[in-house]
Amino acid sequence: MNATGTSTVAWELLDGGVKGVAKKFSQDRGRALTTADGRAVVLTVADGHGSRAHFRSELGARWAVEAFTASARIYAHEVVRRGQDAANWPRLLAEARSLPQQVVHAWRRRVLIHEANSPAHGGNGSKSADAAPGGTAGSAPEADLAVYGSTLVGAVITDRLLVCWQLGDGDIVLVDQDGAAHMPFYTGPDMGDETESLCEPEAWRKARLHWQPLTGGPPPGVLISTDGLSKSFADHEGFLAFATGVRSRAASHGVAAVQAQLPDWLGHAAKYSGDDATLAGAIPAPGPGTAPAHPHTDTH
Repeated sequence: MNATGTSTVAWELLDGGVKGVAKKFSQDRGRALTTADGRAVVLTVADGHGSRAHFRSELGARWAVEAFTASARIYAHEVVRRGQDAANWPRLLAEARSLPQQVVHAWRRRVLIHEANSPAHGGNGSKSADAAPGGTAGSAPEADLAVYGSTLVGAVITDRLLVCWQLGDGDIVLVDQDGAAHMPFYTGPDMGDETESLCEPEAWRKARLHWQPLTGGPPPGVLISTDGLSKSFADHEGFLAFATGVRSRAASHGVAAVQAQLPDWLGHAAKYSGDDATLAGAIPAPGPGTAPAHPHTDTH
């Protein structure tokens, strides 16, 4: 922090994705951007379910990224504006807990607008996007949100706070400058293909939250990805080694060199997992900054 209160942390971004082998197109979407005059980063990835029952899920993933990005940019500006004072953190934490509901409502509205104009299962397309769930007799049928089903992972990073959200599968890895890697939401090996989804009723209640103030030394690198990347590794340790390698290679060769190689790395992963693989990341540029401390994770 300099004398004017402006962050001294500069962020370099990674952003890439590939489709799974034998797939016609990717169901994933992702985005990495800076906001608040470069003082905050927003990262997000979404993974459309992609099965026959979810035949518009690539649209669901796209709108999930758009909805999260819109809400997260507003939140990031508030964190930059108020987050330097720890007295404001309880209120910012409360706002972080309410963000998934904002995102789900925005996503649902976008889906219903599309359904009103192009019903997934036929019909005259006359249903209003503002209609309440469970119509009455003689009304147009309720939209099948599962058609657009998608997971969502996102993060907001500033020099003082790291906030992450997750709904459904996917991965968040925090990599410290010394190479130590940590996954705030990891609970063990994935035991199947079932996952929470934006298409579920009151989906925001199933979103997980990780809240982490940052104090002293450099902040962690943050990598978020769809599960097609982690599934390509034989074990959890192999995936963590990959994440550590991304940060160490960024330090030794520069983030631009890592970005140039990212399509090859993700393509290699997609060959092993058979799934789409998408990654968005933020690496703190060399120089003075802050370091992680006192994490807080909500699992409900």
